[in-house]
Amino acid sequence: MSFHEDGKWWVSPCNYDPEVLSKLEFPEKIEILDTTLRDGEQQPSIILTKDEKVRFALELAEAGVHRIEAGTPAALKEDADAIREICAEIKRRGLKSKVYCFVRCMKQDVQLAKDCGVDGIITEMMGSEHLLKYGKKWEYQRAVDVSVEASNFAHELGLQVSFFPADGSRADLDYLLNFIGEVNEKGHIDSVTLVDTFGVLSPEGAAHRVHAIRKRFPGLPVECHFHDDFGLGVATTLAGLAAGASVAHVTVAGIGERSGSAQLEAVVMALKCLYGIDVGIKTEKFKALAESLEEMTRVPIHPIRPIVGDKIFQWETGLPSSLWENAKNVDPLIMLPYSWTLTGHRMPRLLLGKKSGKDNVRVWLENAHRSTDLSKEQMSQLLTAIKEKSYAVKRDLTMDEFLEIVNAFGIPEA
Repeated sequence: MSFHEDGKWWVSPCNYDPEVLSKLEFPEKIEILDTTLRDGEQQPSIILTKDEKVRFALELAEAGVHRIEAGTPAALKEDADAIREICAEIKRRGLKSKVYCFVRCMKQDVQLAKDCGVDGIITEMMGSEHLLKYGKKWEYQRAVDVSVEASNFAHELGLQVSFFPADGSRADLDYLLNFIGEVNEKGHIDSVTLVDTFGVLSPEGAAHRVHAIRKRFPGLPVECHFHDDFGLGVATTLAGLAAGASVAHVTVAGIGERSGSAQLEAVVMALKCLYGIDVGIKTEKFKALAESLEEMTRVPIHPIRPIVGDKIFQWETGLPSSLWENAKNVDPLIMLPYSWTLTGHRMPRLLLGKKSGKDNVRVWLENAHRSTDLSKEQMSQLLTAIKEKSYAVKRDLTMDEFLEIVNAFGIPEA
């Protein structure tokens, strides 16, 4: 792959410079774990019903998401029922996604997970000395003992175990490594997650901590679970993967606690376009996934949310609108980082409002089947009227509002 793939994307050539690529340590295989149904639902006021969880999990599976964290079975009977049905439906339909669930380090939680039919579990324990002591109010040895017991029991039941030391990003590094080491040695874990519970890692810090874990435990896969409190969830996730982590924990549209989580769509598209790494997910389903989530949660997706926002392929301002009109038939990517077809969007279009120019007006006249044969003075007056209307209503115009102005000017049909 290259920085300019015809009909797909056009990014900076610096991304593919050999000097840049030589510093990256991406693993041969990267998997995506979507935690929308667990961490995403932890966003205040979001509640997903059993049927909604099943429906959304199947949409994730159809899109090719490798792992689906389907929830916490001990939270509510309906959550356990949802997980059970998700596992059954994915198997019945022959889909390839693995199903995980979130558990406390308790044998009864592990047994419930097994009874639901999941492939693996994410076992949480406080991973920083301060969160364990002052938040959980536990002693260190107790945390080690229950983590060991739960992981061994899960292994006996045939479950994959991802150890999840919460707040590991803020832990003293030696403390975190020693904690992981004890659980890894006495228990059984198949991977360890670097958990940035409070979104406090810089990209450089994320890479450093992934390197440290890999150096101490060669052969133990590292996963990244990074939050977005400083708007860096995607950047830290990419940095962690580039340092050798092999699994990214994400949510659709980045929903989740506080400022949310690393955004599924942005992580996957950045890997694909900026780094040339195709993880095998059907990116053309991203817009539909976001729309399903919006419908179920009743939380609007911001119109300029990366990858899935409604207005990311629209222009209102005059200059970029004119540039688009001039360039689109030569190569649309002259004006775009990637094609709308990659993510399931509609074709780019021009809006009409306060910042618009004459090309916006011409396109709207054509779409309304009105004459574009206007004098320079007529076009100027029409544009002024449009700007004044847009200013008055504080948004771009609807077609009805545009036609009202056009009719007032007496512009005939084409």
